[in-house]
Amino acid sequence: MQLTKAEEQVMQILWEMGEGLVKDVREKFDDPKPARNTVSTVIRILEKKGFIGHKDYGKVFVYYPLVMKKEYSGKQLFGLLNDYFNNSFPAMASYFAREKDLSIKDLEQLLEDTKMELAKRKKTE
Repeated sequence: MQLTKAEEQVMQILWEMGEGLVKDVREKFDDPKPARNTVSTVIRILEKKGFIGHKDYGKVFVYYPLVMKKEYSGKQLFGLLNDYFNNSFPAMASYFAREKDLSIKDLEQLLEDTKMELAKRKKTE
């Protein structure tokens, strides 16, 4: 499920904090900070969408992520790959290499890092 920009901002803060009150989330925003009611509304929407949950201590609600950042970012990345690059990772990598003007050295480092990551994964399987 796709998040709006405001929803994603709140999620980024909750992922960073782990949990927090509406006022804690609001404090993490840059100035000018959104209104408390705005943050509260976004949090309620995220809760309805199943992205966050809460623990209540009387009238105080502490919110926490139900969807982890890695899970969400992975789905977004694979959606981008499928929707814009015809499910071709080489096409996506090539696009970003051109757009970011990566050098041959950068690309070689990327290849080396990928090889190391794959080797690590094979050892744990």
